[in-house]
Amino acid sequence: MTFKLYGTPGSLYTAKARSWLIKNGVPFENRVAGEPRFREEITPKIGRWIIPVLETSDGELLQDGSAIIERLEADGLARWPTSPTTPRHRVIGQVFELFGGEGLLRPAMHYRWHFDEANQPFNALDFAAGLATPGADPSEGAAVFQFAAQRMRKAMATFGVSEASIPLVERSYEQFLDLFDAHLAGSPYLLGGRPTIGDYGLIAPLYAHLGRDPYPAALMKRKAHRVWRWVERMNAADLDSGEYGYPAPDLFPDDGVPDTLKALLRFVAEDYLPEVRAYVGFANAWLAERPDLKAGTSGLARTSERVIGRATFDWRGVEIAVGVMPYRLWLLQKVQDAADAHADNTGLNALLSETGLGDLVALRTARRVERVDQLEVWGPAR
Repeated sequence: MTFKLYGTPGSLYTAKARSWLIKNGVPFENRVAGEPRFREEITPKIGRWIIPVLETSDGELLQDGSAIIERLEADGLARWPTSPTTPRHRVIGQVFELFGGEGLLRPAMHYRWHFDEANQPFNALDFAAGLATPGADPSEGAAVFQFAAQRMRKAMATFGVSEASIPLVERSYEQFLDLFDAHLAGSPYLLGGRPTIGDYGLIAPLYAHLGRDPYPAALMKRKAHRVWRWVERMNAADLDSGEYGYPAPDLFPDDGVPDTLKALLRFVAEDYLPEVRAYVGFANAWLAERPDLKAGTSGLARTSERVIGRATFDWRGVEIAVGVMPYRLWLLQKVQDAADAHADNTGLNALLSETGLGDLVALRTARRVERVDQLEVWGPAR
């Protein structure tokens, strides 16, 4: 079976699915979202213009990198297990899937859209290649880039990027690079000798925005060579870990968590947990105002909408506001479901307490978010 992956080369969420397909040796074709068929046939079936979309050989459509990975692994297509089975590793994998795709959006957006001298010539062509009709006149590509650039620059505010927060975004990202680079000194992947769901979460921003766009790519190469090599490794068809002595594709033994990984978890607690607290609190207040909201609906006027409002909170001493997306709550539930899957969580709870991440498991919305027909909807009251 050969799949078709609709997306763009520089799409954060496409990068996650593409990396998984490459690493697991699953045959697929890269297809651009600018194809007329994507606009005219696939988007109406999905219910909104969104990427990535994976099309199977029998025409079934799967939308969202996390959903694609989960489904293909369930179908037995994973070369190596994506989801760890031991309590601490399982939760850590989901933590970094959430943090990678959502918690690193501030640096991803800032470093793409605030360094035009270095980035814009590259991105203008890159966006045209992925979003314009194949073979179209260059003027269409230029118009496509201008429209996308205006939209994304405006969206930066939804992710908490502002004049006041920019210095903190840069400081935070460089701290993350330092910590991840130090961790990769001891293992080729987040949890040991093979990639897991946490690696696929992190590759989304670290490849598509921060590893391809000229300015942040140069920053990564200069400050964090091991992270740059990991980005290459995550897009190689083999384990690509020769500098580690070709280790077996095993995870850290005995559900172990080295100190360098604990340091990364503490960083997530400092950097991202305030946002999680804010958007869970906002969502619960929003739900409380809608006691009659029908299960299986989004509560929004159109299926294309993804944001239910904005939550304001203190981040590193600056007040910022972020869009509250049920999709993020769905990923947060994956962390919590992973924690709930084990009867004995003594070691996990100790780790969460030690790293300051206990609230990531404890903070829950009054209703679960479900994905039905590729859309996020609210489940029944708990």
